[in-house]
Amino acid sequence: MHITLASSSQIRASLLRNAGLEVEIRPARIDEDAIRAALEAEGATPRDLADALAEMKAAKIAARAPGAMVLGADQILDLKGRVFSKPGTPQEARDQLAALSGRTHRLLSALVVLRDGVPLWRHVAEVRLAMHPLSPGFIESYVDRNWESIRHAVGCYKLEEEGVRLFSKIEGDYFAVLGLPLTEFLNWLRARGELST
Repeated sequence: MHITLASSSQIRASLLRNAGLEVEIRPARIDEDAIRAALEAEGATPRDLADALAEMKAAKIAARAPGAMVLGADQILDLKGRVFSKPGTPQEARDQLAALSGRTHRLLSALVVLRDGVPLWRHVAEVRLAMHPLSPGFIESYVDRNWESIRHAVGCYKLEEEGVRLFSKIEGDYFAVLGLPLTEFLNWLRARGELST
């Protein structure tokens, strides 16, 4: 089956392709910071933020792709109500890791499916991650070694890379940490009769 992914994430595209789905990548250009600020000003929860941003991305592409099944995805890191974005500089990455060090945070991975502007399905997966206490020296060297990769990752880590060393415990779905609640999405497709087993 053919899917349009409203994201430039190569990891999400690879996950879908590895599951045997045909994927067209059409990144949605939205002002995430402005939208997030407006939603937060209205009292939106981190879960609401992830869901709303995923839907807005899907809606932007669905408006230009009649009949297509469009997937919008977004991921929010929530540390006791504080929402983190992708780091803009190495110093922001160091600051984020220092804030997360020795604490447990939530990753909320939202996926919304639209066709012709109508939401067909949505899901927000939650993963809880407990980070080891990290020394300032380790944070410095970790960011120096991994900056080119982690600057694209909320929380400044990738579990498929050295970032897995940062955690003492992870509760939840691995695919959701990578940014896509893949198992739930495939189950939905199967229930619709669009995916055989």
